[in-house]
Amino acid sequence: MKTIRILATVTMLAAGAGLVGCSSDEGGSDASNCTNTITKKDVPVVTMWGWYPNTQLVVDNFNKQHDDVQVCWTNVGQGGDEYDKFQTAISAGTGAPDVIMVEADRIPTFQIQGALVDIKKYGYDAVKANYSEGAWKDVSVGDAVYGVPVDGGPMGMIYRKDIFDKYKITPPKTWAEYEQAAQKVKDAGGPLFGDLGANVPAVMMALQIQKGAAPFTFDPAQPKSIGVKLNDQPSKDVLDYWGGLAKKGLVGTQDQFTPEYISGVINGNYATYISAAWAPGYLTGAGVGKGQDTGKFAVAPLPQWDANNPVQVNWGGSAFSVTKQAKKPELAAKVAYGLYADKESLTDGWTNQIIFPLNLTALNDPAFIDLKVAFFDGQQANKEVYVPAANAYKGVAYAPFGQFYLDAMTKQISEIIKGSTAGAQAADRIQEDVAKYAKEQGFTVQ
Repeated sequence: MKTIRILATVTMLAAGAGLVGCSSDEGGSDASNCTNTITKKDVPVVTMWGWYPNTQLVVDNFNKQHDDVQVCWTNVGQGGDEYDKFQTAISAGTGAPDVIMVEADRIPTFQIQGALVDIKKYGYDAVKANYSEGAWKDVSVGDAVYGVPVDGGPMGMIYRKDIFDKYKITPPKTWAEYEQAAQKVKDAGGPLFGDLGANVPAVMMALQIQKGAAPFTFDPAQPKSIGVKLNDQPSKDVLDYWGGLAKKGLVGTQDQFTPEYISGVINGNYATYISAAWAPGYLTGAGVGKGQDTGKFAVAPLPQWDANNPVQVNWGGSAFSVTKQAKKPELAAKVAYGLYADKESLTDGWTNQIIFPLNLTALNDPAFIDLKVAFFDGQQANKEVYVPAANAYKGVAYAPFGQFYLDAMTKQISEIIKGSTAGAQAADRIQEDVAKYAKEQGFTVQ
């Protein structure tokens, strides 16, 4: 997802690595090109691409715990850089690793090209209970499973305690209450209540899904047919809602992940930040909560469109997938299932890295649940917001051309911000653009 790649670029420190993978032939391969050191010789080696900053630790933990297979890891770049290299390998029919880290929304893009393996027959039943229904759906296409969940982004509402206290605002439980609170703060001469950023279309997609939208329906049994429904009433309503907030001057229209936006967050220009569970780590890394704004942030559950029928949504997340070029897919699947699955790796992930783990070993760990988050001035954010949101999340069906869709969304949000179109009209244009593109790619649009 475009916005998640931006996040990765800003926050992740990539480990240096060569671009040449090592052989995955059975019987012990030449591991001279691995970023990690393989100490167990004469056993099968599985190659893996991944970019998270603690991948070295995760791979070393896996290798120490296994005598029947070893992982040879290289970092060929984060997000888009890795995807470009993988696409080249797909086209060439060679050069791909056995296992690759991908963001969940990118899985259909590679699956439809026949580049990924359905791992359901390679040990899925043994690990199915380790992840939630929503986590599995995000890495599936139809009934087939094309990845093992690593991390996700259950959403919540970060807010400034000092601003809420000053204007006697309590965290809104619905989006109607959100608008009322925003108007109250504005009328009192206060700051913007939030932000409508054109460069975070995944947020808009999530909020539309929260209201009942189902953007895409796709059945791998009919790979050239896809349902595209981007201008249904929930989609129009959400665009109209946020467009209305912007038109009334209740929220800003600043691109997020920019120095200007971060400066605004630090200086209290925004009362809320609608984001995901990884946001505290990102904001801390960007300097938020380290100066005059220290101790002023808290988090509340994401406001709902219908308080009687709450829906939790997600922004971001990645997985380990097995590629079609893997010589031994069953062995590669064992690696995909086993990486980031042991307690030491998971604990390091949520204590030292900017990730929200999806493995229930971590989500059910009292140390994780009861964690007092320093960014939130000691609030138990996981217990109060993020873990319940992750457990209730039902998953999303992504499209094989998700990036085009998000780009089309960005274009129309920009038009809404400029005042040249209303939300409902923008939804119609997104539908038209994406449906046209899908047809150009050879799909029959339902």
